[in-house]
Amino acid sequence: MKKWIILLVFVVLIGWAVSKVISVLNTGVQMDESVNASWSQVLNNYQRRSDLIPNLVATVKGYAEHESETLEAVIAARARATQVTVDSDLLNNPSAMQAFNSAQTELGSALARLMAVSERYPDLKANENFLSLQSQLEGTENRIAVARKDFIESVQSFNVFYRTIPNNWILRMFSHLGPKENFMISEEAQQVPVVDFAK
Repeated sequence: MKKWIILLVFVVLIGWAVSKVISVLNTGVQMDESVNASWSQVLNNYQRRSDLIPNLVATVKGYAEHESETLEAVIAARARATQVTVDSDLLNNPSAMQAFNSAQTELGSALARLMAVSERYPDLKANENFLSLQSQLEGTENRIAVARKDFIESVQSFNVFYRTIPNNWILRMFSHLGPKENFMISEEAQQVPVVDFAK
C-alpha cells in the first residue's frame, strides 16, 4: 500500500511539473507573439510617416525653394531610416535596435525642422494640401507614440515573465525565447529642439 501512495504522489508531481512547463511555454509564446505584433504596429506607423514625407516635401518645395538644405536633410534622413534592415533579429540585438532608433530619431528631427520652416511662408501654411499633409503627419506621430508605448509595455511584460523563476529556467531549457530589446532614448532625442523663427 505504501508503494502505491509513493507512486501516486510521484505521478501527481510529474503531472504537475509537466503542466507547469507546458503552461510557461505556452504563455511565453503568447507573450512573444504580443511583442512581435506590437512591434509590427510600430513599423506600420513608421512606414506611414515615411510614405507621407515625399508628398510633404514636394508641397513645401513649391513654396520654399531656397530652403533646399532643410528639404535635402529630410529626404536624406528618410533614406537612412528606410535603409536600416528590420528583421526579427532586431528585437534581440541591442546595436541593431540602437541603429534603428537613431535613424528614426534623425528623421523625426528633420521633420520638426521642416515644420518650423513652414512658419516662414504664410502661403504655404494656408495651402490646403500642406494643411492636410501636416495634419496626417501629426496624427501619424501620435500613432507612433502610442504604438511605441504599447510595444514598450509588451516587452516589459515579456521580460518580467521571462526573468521570473522558474519561468526563466523552463524557457531557457525548452525554448529559443530570450529577453527582448526595448526602445532606448538617445541623448540626442532627449534634447529639447530649438525653433528659431527669426532666421
